[in-house]
Amino acid sequence: MNKSGFQAGRSEASFLHSSIMAATLGMGCFWSPEALFGHLPGVVRTRVGYAGGTAADPTYRQMGDHSETIQIAFDSEIVSFEEILEVFWDNHNPDNINDYKGRQYRSILFYTDAQQIETIRRVLKKRTVHGVPEPITEIAPFAKFYPAEDRHQKYYLKRYPDAMEKLSEWYPTQEELIDSTLAARLNGLAKGYTNLERIVNEIERWQLQADVQKRMVELVKRIRW
Repeated sequence: MNKSGFQAGRSEASFLHSSIMAATLGMGCFWSPEALFGHLPGVVRTRVGYAGGTAADPTYRQMGDHSETIQIAFDSEIVSFEEILEVFWDNHNPDNINDYKGRQYRSILFYTDAQQIETIRRVLKKRTVHGVPEPITEIAPFAKFYPAEDRHQKYYLKRYPDAMEKLSEWYPTQEELIDSTLAARLNGLAKGYTNLERIVNEIERWQLQADVQKRMVELVKRIRW
């Protein structure tokens, strides 16, 4: 477990490199951001949940002063924290979500160490130099992330029963599905952020046994969307 509290899982891409880092952030409703980051090569795992507040054991119905957030694990040798930040700010407008539902929807970004806060400052400075107004994003030290209920995890993927049925062959438990790199990519596909060809091409670059890789590609191609 790293400083963020993100549990290491047996995700497919976690075997590619050992340089796994974590980021926790909020962009309003957490369903779309999970799909957005989940489709990115280099992102190993995604989860949605609650963070930023003081209430104990928040739930969707009783969130208290927490915000809807996502937590991602990513391979920094494939996608950098700086690139994660650019995707974050390029894909939401804090003015549109802040205070819309109190603290439930917030533009919020957490840092785990001095290196992350320095990267955040550097990206903000670069963006302002290029004429982008500084966003009204809350930036805070990471404290704790509370995973949301299962029904919110991989929300768009779960709208396709055939996909869920076929994926159950590989991931018999909800925990295994949530931590799956493949499920993260397919959640991005279900939302329209990527396509099947890109996912197949990426799977063929994963360091998997040849027979496992072949069966995974065949499974993905058999899904009816």
